[in-house]
Amino acid sequence: MSMSAAKAAIPAFLIGLLPALPAAATQFFFTTGSPDGKIATATRPDTGAFEIESADDFVLTSPTSITSATFTGLLTGANPTIGQVVVEIYRVFPNDSNVGRTSGPPTFSTANVPTRVNSPSDVAFASRDSAAVGELTFTANTLAATFTADNSVQPGGIHPKPDQTTMGNGAVTGTEVQFAVNLTTPFDLPADHYFFVPQVEVSGGDFLWLSAPKPGTPFPMGFTDLQSWTRDQFLDPDWLRIGTDIVGPINGMTTTFNATFSVSGTLLPEPASWGLLTMALASLAVLSRRRMRS
Repeated sequence: MSMSAAKAAIPAFLIGLLPALPAAATQFFFTTGSPDGKIATATRPDTGAFEIESADDFVLTSPTSITSATFTGLLTGANPTIGQVVVEIYRVFPNDSNVGRTSGPPTFSTANVPTRVNSPSDVAFASRDSAAVGELTFTANTLAATFTADNSVQPGGIHPKPDQTTMGNGAVTGTEVQFAVNLTTPFDLPADHYFFVPQVEVSGGDFLWLSAPKPGTPFPMGFTDLQSWTRDQFLDPDWLRIGTDIVGPINGMTTTFNATFSVSGTLLPEPASWGLLTMALASLAVLSRRRMRS
């Protein structure tokens, strides 16, 4: 091939690749909406008091970099002081879990819980901590000086079977606060079904995560919105369903809850797109060198 033909062929090849190359970053956003006042559940890191985790789910259909999040709850106590904030990401059981310690299909029950089906996994997939340099920062914004949830799961309110159904710890009132989290080190997650777990350390009170109605952002086709789960360090690695297991049926109807949160970020290029981009850049480098020589 002549030099002039090579110069013409390479740009044509690159033009053919353009439709497959990643475009400008596509934004991702998921939200469950605003609090519905039905329940508030404790969730806090292991920083002096025993750890409690509450979890609700979201779905990624493409690799995504989660760069920020919000979650809304109650601060209780006369003079609560916010300390450490932790955000964890779990995958859905049986990922990252010891299935051998369960009864197996169909219920995957254990000595402590009726089922692990659709629960968070045994261990977290990823986590970020405000106490670690460069992981996350946060702000806490008061939405209402007084907010009451009709029911709650408070510290000490989580029990293994057969005593798991307590009907909850009753109504709770506190200051409604929204936490806005900036993930300085983003969660770069592959496509999957995940649980979002926020934890807030509070001295002089507690943080209780508020429930939400069905997500304001619909789940993708083929995925089901799962209910909220919770556990404390005494139940770990198992989880209980906040509605079905702890609160139990209301007026003969199965009870389920979501939690109030949002996650946002940008879609990541698929590995194939990165390969095409590398090929294109290499071709551009060859073309540039040839033009310089000519």
